[in-house]
Amino acid sequence: MIEIGSGKAYEGRKDLGNNQPGDGKLFKGRGPIQLTGRANYAAAGKDLGLDLVNNPELVETPEVGFRTSVWFWNKRQLNKLADRNTLKDFRKITKKINGGNNGSADREKYWKQASKVFKEQKEEEELEL
Repeated sequence: MIEIGSGKAYEGRKDLGNNQPGDGKLFKGRGPIQLTGRANYAAAGKDLGLDLVNNPELVETPEVGFRTSVWFWNKRQLNKLADRNTLKDFRKITKKINGGNNGSADREKYWKQASKVFKEQKEEEELEL
């Protein structure tokens, strides 16, 4: 899984650790969580024992893509926000992952649908007890 865009928008982004010419394209979003930026690839690779700086395409594979997504989620302690299951916290999670608000209307629509399903499931489980 790789970002459709060229990665040009990430070129020279110091907040992403993109300090070399071509880093924007090389370290554009990959994997389910769209890991982006030299700094994230380097840190994830270090923690996971993988050379993702020299082999960023590994993040496109299902195994490494999901491992880096879980790494990102855990590093940013997103379960704390997700467990509260509020729209406000969902927006915080989105900001931490995406860095912006593009596509927020669609994300919020799907979050509301998923929250409703989880709430109904929880209520059914409580009735069974």
